Amino acid sequence: MQENNISDMKANVLGESLLFGLLGKIIYADLDQAWLESLIRDEVFSEAPFGAEQVEMQSGIELMQRWTNENSDGLEAPQFKTLQDDYLHVFIGLGHVLAPMWESVYFSEKKLMFQESTLQVREWYARFGVQAERINNEPDDHIGLEMLFISHLASLALQAIEQDDQNKLNEVLQAQRDFLSQHLLRWGPVWTKLVKQNAKTDFYRGIAHLTHGSLLAAAEMLEIKMPKEVAL
Repeated sequence: MQENNISDMKANVLGESLLFGLLGKIIYADLDQAWLESLIRDEVFSEAPFGAEQVEMQSGIELMQRWTNENSDGLEAPQFKTLQDDYLHVFIGLGHVLAPMWESVYFSEKKLMFQESTLQVREWYARFGVQAERINNEPDDHIGLEMLFISHLASLALQAIEQDDQNKLNEVLQAQRDFLSQHLLRWGPVWTKLVKQNAKTDFYRGIAHLTHGSLLAAAEMLEIKMPKEVAL
C-alpha cells in the first residue's frame, strides 16, 4: 500500500472509530446530564470526523450544532427532561415502540426480541473479543452495541495499519464489510428514518441523521453495495 493510501486509510478508520463509538455510546448508554454537558463544552459536534461529505452527516451536524448553541450555558433541568421525554416517546413508548432499537424486531414477523439475529450478532462479537454489557438480560443486537462493534473493528484496523500488518488489516476490513452487509446496513437506515419521523428534539433527530450518514460513509469507504433494507 502506498504511503498516501496508508495515510488516507488511517485517517478514515480513526474517524470511523471515533464517530461510531460516540454515536454508539449516545444511543446505548443511559442519558447522563454531566456527560452531555461535556459534549457541549468540548464542541464535539462542531464537525464530523468521518463522512463529512455525506448530506445526512451535514444535516446531523447542523441539528447538533443548533442544540449545542441553545445549551451553551449549560444543560438545565428542563432541557434535560425534554431529552428524557423524547427518549421515552421514541424508544420506549406506551404499547407501540416508534423506533425499536433491536435488530431482531425488524426481521421477526411478530416483532420479537432475542431471535436468530441476536445470536448471530453475539457470535460476531465473540469472534473479535467483545461481549454485550448486559448479555442474557438484553439482546446483543441493540443498534448502539452494533455501532460500538463497528467502532471496535475500526480501532483494530487502525492498530493493524500502525503495526504494518496487512493480513490483519484485510481481515478486519472484510469483517466490517460482512457485518455491515449482513446486519447493520439492512436495518440501521430504517431505524434512523423512524427516529427522524418521530423524534421531537433536535438532539435525537440530529443523532439519527449522523447515524445514517455514518452508515453511508462506511459503505462508501468499504465499497459495499447497499443491501436491500427491511420493509417498515
